[in-house]
Amino acid sequence: MPRFFRSLFGQVVLALCVGVLLGLLVPEFALKLKPLGDGFIKLIKMVIPLLVFCVVVHGIAGAGDLKRVGRVGVKALIYFEVVTTIALALGLLLAFVFQPGVGMNVDPKALDASAMSAYAENASKLESGGTVDFLMKLIPTTVVGAFATGDVLQVLLFAVLFGCALTMLGQRGALVADLVDTLSHVLFKIMGILIRLAPLGVLGAIAFTVGKYGIGSLKQLGMLVALFYVAVAIFVVGILGGILRLAGFNIFKLLRYLREELMVVLATTSSDSVLPQIMAKLRRMGVRDSTVGLVIPTGYSFNLDAFSIYITLAAVFIAQATNTPIGMADLLTILAISLVTSKGAHGVPGSAIVVLAATLHAVPAIPAIGLVLVLSVDWFMGIARALGNLIGNCVATVAVAAWEGDIDRKRAHAVLDGRVPTEETIANADEDTPPAAAAPALARTGTLNA
Repeated sequence: MPRFFRSLFGQVVLALCVGVLLGLLVPEFALKLKPLGDGFIKLIKMVIPLLVFCVVVHGIAGAGDLKRVGRVGVKALIYFEVVTTIALALGLLLAFVFQPGVGMNVDPKALDASAMSAYAENASKLESGGTVDFLMKLIPTTVVGAFATGDVLQVLLFAVLFGCALTMLGQRGALVADLVDTLSHVLFKIMGILIRLAPLGVLGAIAFTVGKYGIGSLKQLGMLVALFYVAVAIFVVGILGGILRLAGFNIFKLLRYLREELMVVLATTSSDSVLPQIMAKLRRMGVRDSTVGLVIPTGYSFNLDAFSIYITLAAVFIAQATNTPIGMADLLTILAISLVTSKGAHGVPGSAIVVLAATLHAVPAIPAIGLVLVLSVDWFMGIARALGNLIGNCVATVAVAAWEGDIDRKRAHAVLDGRVPTEETIANADEDTPPAAAAPALARTGTLNA
């Protein structure tokens, strides 16, 4: 067997190609493969809450400095808001420059409102709750409940409190800290086993999608889809690439390093499916545990870059398609509302349509029924959303780590340049502890002052 197909990346690429062929040649059989993709994502999500807890607690306890942890959290939130605003503005700008909806002349009264019924309840909940309701949902009813529901932000809140309390206990908490560290190694070993099933998950997901929608589905509303992909590409290469360059790294080398995870996301349209692997790879790259543990899970809800581009682009598209005039006040309202509604998107079924509906309800000038126009191509746009969001969070982690001095630059460059083997990254992440994470571990045992 060629060496390429012995690698995880090669197996995922092969599964992707086979899935497309099955969807085209035997669509009835391809539809039955959907459980492979769904099962793989469920297996990954099964591990995420406990893994996030262990990484965050170990990172905070190992840092030995709560002020440092606080600085990382504040800087991450500032970064998220600034970059998200840029993404929202980019969506508005491209929609007005290229005008993808102009000329469609759609009559809102002629659209079928029944297509939106599945999203109506979630949209109303998201819209009515607002910021206060979203913040209240961050607090779990019980600690066990947070892990049972798999709400990453609720688990993150408890993990931060647990890690801070453990640090305040000093030497008395060393035994618990070591236990958490050992448990995280076990979980990463589990991830090493599960990630080997990625080709099967990709095969099932892509075969089902092609079998159900067909390759020709992209022809409908093709300009909107194409423009969104171009917008995400511009954002990744231009904005995120510039941010990474300021941090001293290259965006293309980072994308190459994360190629296996990006292929899995491309097929499953879910960045959740690679969250543990991404955390492991960033740790192995030389980013401090506490920074990875805080920035990545928080970014999954607070730093949805491609999602933000989608909201503003789709909102203006609907206005153009329905010949609805919108002024500067409406645009600023869309921008302001999107900054809030996008924060509650993660974990909401049909989140893209739901959040877009909640945003449009705040702008009465644009007919919300126009959402029906983007339903048919939402899956295709979902690929770019998931990829853009994942890349955005990885760049955010590296940028914040560089900003705070929480990254071993020498090791990071060695990994990105390919001088450190990456084939077994997930399976060996716990054995190959980067220097940036090793120093906190020594600090906890008292042999080095962090």
